[in-house]
Amino acid sequence: MSNMAFYFGKLVDIFPLFLKGLVMTAEIAFISLVTCTFFGLILGIFRSGRNIILKRIVGVYVAFVRGTPFVVQIFIVFFIFPEWGIQLEAFPAALLAMTIMGSGFICEIIAGGIDSIPRGQWEAAASSGLTTVQQLRFVVVPQAMKTILPPMVGQFVLLIKDTSVVSVIGVMELTRVGWITVVRIPEGLMVFSLVGILYFSISYPLIILSNYLEKRMAVSN
Repeated sequence: MSNMAFYFGKLVDIFPLFLKGLVMTAEIAFISLVTCTFFGLILGIFRSGRNIILKRIVGVYVAFVRGTPFVVQIFIVFFIFPEWGIQLEAFPAALLAMTIMGSGFICEIIAGGIDSIPRGQWEAAASSGLTTVQQLRFVVVPQAMKTILPPMVGQFVLLIKDTSVVSVIGVMELTRVGWITVVRIPEGLMVFSLVGILYFSISYPLIILSNYLEKRMAVSN
């Protein structure tokens, strides 16, 4: 019991390092969520469009992202890209890998939402003289948001948890801090319970939002 108290005291002393890891995790999560949403929206529009070539190219991209482990994608960005002349530090490499992975999943959510809108809505918008971009902006996407928002917020939660994987290339986020701490405090349950609590603290608001949106959309339907 005295050992547990000693280890807990050591963990309290190291806690500021965990807060730094939490900030790094939040930075990676926030930036990657913005970039994933932006590129996922563009890819989703291409995926649901009528251009067969673009649809197939995006389809191959999505299949690769969804069919390979995220850690493999990180290794490709961090270790293989330099052989092609693209040298990245750990932090930007983590952001790029998160963007590549996240945009593939969000692309499918966006495409599914757009495809759920009846063709009659497109035709009505086109007959009103709207361009394709205007049809998407003013008619299709606003209606598709009911289908898109709940799973997208859920995907955001998964992306936050996936930031733990970037520790494999040395990014000092929460999981990396946890592994470093375990070397000094051999109480893995105590250390990674703290890591889990801190991850939960930034994921839980999105979980609440996702549940709220699902109920709100269900009522509106």
